[in-house]
Amino acid sequence: MAQQFKNSIVLRMGLSMAIITLLGFLTMLGSVIIEEMTQGHAAAINQAGTLRMQSYRIATRLVYQANIDQELYWKLTDDLVREFEQRLTNPRLTTVIPDEAEHALRKSYNRINLQWHKKIKPVLNVYVGLVAPKNRDALPVHKDDKLLWLTTQRNIRERYVSIVDRFVSDIDNLVKQLEEGAESKIRWLRVIQINSLFLTLGMVFYTMYLVQAVVLPPLRDLLRFSMFARRGDFSVRVKHEHNDELGQLGSAFNGMADDLSKMYADLEERVREKTTDLERSNRSLELLYKTTSRLNDTHISAQTYEELLKDIEQVVGFGPGNICLAKSMSEEVFTLASSRPQGGTICSTDHCKECMHQQGTQIKEWKELDQSVRRVLSIPIRDQDEQHGILFIAIPEGTLLKVWQKQLLEAVADHIGAAIGVAYRTSFNRRLALHEERGVIARELHDSLAQSLSYLKIQVSRLDMTLKQQRDEAEIQKVVQEIREGLNSAYRQLRELLTTFRLKVDDRGLLQALEDTVHEYQVRSDISIKLEFDLHGMQLSENEEIHVLQVIREALSNVIRHSGAKHARVTLTGGGEMPIRVSIIDDGCGIPSAPERSRHYGLAIMDERVRSLGGSISVEPAEGSGTQVVFEFMATKNENNLVSDKVDLKAL
Repeated sequence: MAQQFKNSIVLRMGLSMAIITLLGFLTMLGSVIIEEMTQGHAAAINQAGTLRMQSYRIATRLVYQANIDQELYWKLTDDLVREFEQRLTNPRLTTVIPDEAEHALRKSYNRINLQWHKKIKPVLNVYVGLVAPKNRDALPVHKDDKLLWLTTQRNIRERYVSIVDRFVSDIDNLVKQLEEGAESKIRWLRVIQINSLFLTLGMVFYTMYLVQAVVLPPLRDLLRFSMFARRGDFSVRVKHEHNDELGQLGSAFNGMADDLSKMYADLEERVREKTTDLERSNRSLELLYKTTSRLNDTHISAQTYEELLKDIEQVVGFGPGNICLAKSMSEEVFTLASSRPQGGTICSTDHCKECMHQQGTQIKEWKELDQSVRRVLSIPIRDQDEQHGILFIAIPEGTLLKVWQKQLLEAVADHIGAAIGVAYRTSFNRRLALHEERGVIARELHDSLAQSLSYLKIQVSRLDMTLKQQRDEAEIQKVVQEIREGLNSAYRQLRELLTTFRLKVDDRGLLQALEDTVHEYQVRSDISIKLEFDLHGMQLSENEEIHVLQVIREALSNVIRHSGAKHARVTLTGGGEMPIRVSIIDDGCGIPSAPERSRHYGLAIMDERVRSLGGSISVEPAEGSGTQVVFEFMATKNENNLVSDKVDLKAL
């Protein structure tokens, strides 16, 4: 318990405050008790003092009779005796007197009470009886009896006066005892208050000592620690590490400072690591951005890939590297680019062929001519399911490949593969478009100009036979006229073909191209042509737009050359879930039921174009007069209808 009291500031401070509070409470309690004990002492002292005064008043009344009426004198004397009796038995006095028989106050009061009833009151009763008015008629008549009566009164007065001094002395003793009792209690109250005051002051000084010596120094030390900790300096320690509460708090603060120092050091290390990771991520993103920017350029050269390899070395921290590709449709490989300073590659042809069909990223170890081992990171360059080549990056000896480096290099390899794949597909699409365009030109030439040239060849053979047979001039002129018409038709068809081959739909769209076509044919003829266009927002593909425009032009050309019409109408409707319907209607002479195949008016060409769209075309007489050309087809959903990316790149 003593050790616990010694090690506890709170216990010592609490005990001091409890003692100070207890002393104050005891002082107040003692004051209340003593006040209760002295309650009525002042009144009792005053009451006892009146007994002394009353005794002297009685003596005065007995001695100094003066010239007072006898009845009044008797009454005054009797009242004084009765008043003394009342004062002697008054509760103000009797309640203060203790009940114990051996108490000094009780003895003094009993002695006074005994003297009054045994000595003084009987004498006064006799005297009052002598001077009472009822005895006035009984006064002696004779002189001797009267003298005896007066002598008796004088003796009674002298008797009272002789014993009153001793009686008053006993009363004084009672008053003194009452005063001493009250003063004794007041002295005890003063002693209690003085002792409580000094004890309270002692406890206050002890408490102040505890505060100054035990509480304030540790608090100042803790405040100093908190100020340093606020500035982030956790190297300061609390010096007060005793077994009391503040010492335990100081120990806790020191432990907290140690933990915070470790946490701060750990956080700083983690911040440095995160900063390094962010910087590395930034460099990686920058490399990927540069890679995407360079590979998205229209003109990609080997120099572009060499710069890319140098950027890779700067970011990952090792190299050199090179990019090897496999030629299409063969097992031959070649080096596209290398970042080796002295030229050459870090791999051989055998190494490239060995890695060309590997699955996933691998680290290869190849022996050099000097028997040293070269470590090389081999990353496949793929686009979708097709592998185009290998990205090789040399790893210096003792260098550990990190996960982020591997992921970054794989991402770069994917970008390279995508760029190479796009280049292959672009080349393939261009070749395919070229082949299709050549096929279209061949069909156009075969169906138009080739037919006319064949017809002219036959006519030339007829002319030759006519000349050899020396027929008449009219037949020869007929053949010559047919040849001339055939040449004019062939020349016209050639001009139309050239116009068709130069035809294109620009960014303004199909509607604008149709309006330009209608205006062109209106200028070339006197026919009024009306255009109605309503596809409900449907966007045709470029291929569909070209074929539709070509068919309409061919139909309008036939209208101008053969119909003799005054009016024509071009209508495009449909879209959405409905088929596209195109109609060209004129009010001309109409078309014969079996048109001449030698002239065929381009019907075969229109039919072939519509069938390439998956539709059907009909040429028939219009209502009333004229001809109507109508064809329908289902438009494909325009999702940049290019040639599919999924082509056999080996076919390139």
